[in-house]
Amino acid sequence: MRKPHYEDSQVEITKLVVGPVDNNVFVVRCRRTGDAVMLDAANEHEKLLELCRRLNVRTVLETHGHWDHIQAVPAVRDAGYEVGVTAEDAGMLAEAGYDFLLEDDSVVGVGDLRLHTIHTPGHTPGSMCFLIEGSPVLLSGDTLFPGGPGATRFPGGDFPTIIRSVDDRLFSKLAPETIVMPGHGDDTTIADERPHLQEWIDRGW
Repeated sequence: MRKPHYEDSQVEITKLVVGPVDNNVFVVRCRRTGDAVMLDAANEHEKLLELCRRLNVRTVLETHGHWDHIQAVPAVRDAGYEVGVTAEDAGMLAEAGYDFLLEDDSVVGVGDLRLHTIHTPGHTPGSMCFLIEGSPVLLSGDTLFPGGPGATRFPGGDFPTIIRSVDDRLFSKLAPETIVMPGHGDDTTIADERPHLQEWIDRGW
């Protein structure tokens, strides 16, 4: 069994890269209880279902509704896992389906873990980040990457909105050492990205 992508005294995070655009799928697991949640049922559902069974996943949370993050949703729902998404992005899951709605500034319990929801519109109207209480980890979906915010050229995207989300809800509130785990690519930190905000504003993407 491979080593977790991240671990500390309360949480283990497993990362799997799937699909044609290399989506990051994360499983966040409570070390004490063994309960886990999957973020983004993106693609390659056989691999994801095996991971769900092995790591005791109970539910699936979608960071947003873009096609590349939801390809495996029908398969995980058929297997009995409930899927949550924000109301603003729920329409994107009209065909795939979903089971419950995620609300801003709420807490999702995963065993003893507490995942705080942070609504960060801009990439999509309903994009959601998840902050693990007691661990320096933000699962940012496609809102924040190494080198800038997520793309806003797709329908429902808006550059001034994503900049406002990143500045007001992430940079202004999270500790510098917070590890940012995005929906594609490598991790970064709030400290590494915060100084570049004005550069991103000036370049316009």
